[in-house]
Amino acid sequence: MKKETQEYTPQIPESLNRVGITNLRILVKTGKENKEYRFVPKIEITIDLPREKKGVHMSRLVESIAETVSEEAFEKHMTFEELEKNVLEKLREKHPYKRGEVSMATELVIKKRTPVSRRETMETHDVLIKVIYEKGGYRKVLKVKVLGNTVCPHSLENTKRPHIQRAIGELEIETGINNQVILQDMVECVEKSFSTEVYTLIKTEDENHMVERMYENPMFVEDVTRAILNNARGMFKDCKIRAKTTAQESIHRHDVIAEGEVSS
Repeated sequence: MKKETQEYTPQIPESLNRVGITNLRILVKTGKENKEYRFVPKIEITIDLPREKKGVHMSRLVESIAETVSEEAFEKHMTFEELEKNVLEKLREKHPYKRGEVSMATELVIKKRTPVSRRETMETHDVLIKVIYEKGGYRKVLKVKVLGNTVCPHSLENTKRPHIQRAIGELEIETGINNQVILQDMVECVEKSFSTEVYTLIKTEDENHMVERMYENPMFVEDVTRAILNNARGMFKDCKIRAKTTAQESIHRHDVIAEGEVSS
């Protein structure tokens, strides 16, 4: 007869907020408008642990993901949020918890055209989708990380030859599980907040356009973060909105950041 050591009383009876597995990879299929998409996201699933329990039954967490993916995602077209919610529901059948989280981090590829030559280019963005169960209800957190650039207003004002750097804009939206928020819209929200967008493929005429746009629109990281917040507040409703910009400084040995949050 096997012993469930996880049910023993721990030496130090202290409750824990998040216990689980991370860096799990598994094939996930989602669908929209009769199209199927395949991802191999990096998955994390955690639950709370009461003070009287020594450990979590880790295999049950993995089972909940594997069974949900095999039973539903391969047969039904669903979103990441629906899939994660179903994982948490299945887990509650296997393992008691008061608070649970499932997150999937992957890459979103968006087809775009360059601004002047209209060449087709594929742009990749890091995204994270998280569903949280707590107090009998579900909510979700969506996050995108987008590349752009900034032109320093201070050096432009003083030298007319400003330094330019690549920047990373991050937008995170926390909202109810049924509030439809589209990741591509979040990416576009961040892109239009930079001095200019950046592209994988550009021709000379695109480069000229982008450089002219950059010099016409110099921005500190503070400006970019405020622009992300302002744009997001206009695009997404009933949300908590968080933004962060990191500039990879070209003339310093360090980077600079700016963060903020608003509600809509």
